[in-house]
Amino acid sequence: MSAERPEPVLVSACLLGRACRYDGRDNADHELTAELARRGQVAVPFCPEEAGGLATPRPPAWITAEGAAAVLDGKAAVRTEKGADVTAAFLAGARAALDTCNAHGIRRAYAKERSPSCGVANTHVGGQLVDGPGITTAFLQRAGIEVKGVEGRRNQSSSSSSDSAR
Repeated sequence: MSAERPEPVLVSACLLGRACRYDGRDNADHELTAELARRGQVAVPFCPEEAGGLATPRPPAWITAEGAAAVLDGKAAVRTEKGADVTAAFLAGARAALDTCNAHGIRRAYAKERSPSCGVANTHVGGQLVDGPGITTAFLQRAGIEVKGVEGRRNQSSSSSSDSAR
């Protein structure tokens, strides 16, 4: 933390209370908000799926095979539950996330776990929850951005950990 300037960090907008999840809801995480304030970090909210041109609400989507790296390498796709190919939107959102990081000097992000865009430890592949990152997280990590996963929906009073954003 710099005494002159707070550190900007990219944060999944749903974690900050924006109703941008696929189902039109949010994942407001009050513990994360408090942790950022304690660390002197300023959240830059970002939803890669909306930035990529997808509407809210939108159909659930997942990576078709292998994982995010395969999508980034052009070897897999992202499809909705009805089979619509939304790969281009997911990739555009990932590029926009990196552009936002570069514009704000961001080197760290907090992303929503289990999202096909933002998941860090877990994402959806072939309709199943699997280990591995989502598209935007994998893209940011390739660019050297540190991404920490946050499950979401924690309240300040219900968490006893001083650093539960992992």
